[in-house]
Amino acid sequence: MALPPKIFDAELIARRLARRSGDDFVMDLVLGDLEERLLSLIRDFPRALLIGPDIARLPATGRTAKGEFAYIRLPAFTPDGELPALPDGEFDLIVSLLHLQAVNDVPGYLAQLRARLAPDGLLLAAALGGNTLTELREAFLATDAELSGGASARVAPFIQVRDAGALLQRAGLALPVADVETHIVRYSSPFALMAELKALGAANPLHDRSRRFATRTLLTAAAQAYARKDADPDGRIRATLELIWLSGWRPHESQQQPLQPGSATVSMTQVLGNKAK
Repeated sequence: MALPPKIFDAELIARRLARRSGDDFVMDLVLGDLEERLLSLIRDFPRALLIGPDIARLPATGRTAKGEFAYIRLPAFTPDGELPALPDGEFDLIVSLLHLQAVNDVPGYLAQLRARLAPDGLLLAAALGGNTLTELREAFLATDAELSGGASARVAPFIQVRDAGALLQRAGLALPVADVETHIVRYSSPFALMAELKALGAANPLHDRSRRFATRTLLTAAAQAYARKDADPDGRIRATLELIWLSGWRPHESQQQPLQPGSATVSMTQVLGNKAK
């Protein structure tokens, strides 16, 4: 079987996360959203796994409408990019936070998580969506093309929400759901945005990135292109943050099942009357 292409540099990501500084407002948003989603569930999760980029910032417990439960916490990014050995069929809940957007083999990763769920276990995953940092990506692409006649990948690709449901189904998860939340974040300048990305350990993580530092000319031209297109009247620039939430269940006979074709006991004509003619 052919190995998936190596898109992301897992070792680089792990090193950057280990030395990052500052508050992570993105994780704060995700954790707040996770709390609300869990509180809407009338379920017990005696065996729950939480995977995230920084164990120190992950909560030790969660709460559903039925009460509090404890998490087993694991780091999302390791130097080899692999999940640690975990027992199959063990967990009632697995939560993956801000990891999927930097996984080389997303279907394979989701399938691994599905295998570790107990029957009727729930997978929840939050990832950066495809429109995240689209303004910065477009500014660099336009500037690269203008200065060098080509383009280098300087912003990582992210998952598209239109593909998320299919990824869940491909992994063998039942009742798949994907939804998206979009936030517009404003910065004093493109350089302020780039500085925050570096502080969060979120600079270019691509395996095939250019090993040369971006020149002052390129950065200045990209910042100018960004400001021309995506600045507000007060001079501050806009940056899109798109968060995709995916959920799916390991199949179980107790789950709602679609009706078999031809099994309906009432015809469409009976329901709609003359409108069906």
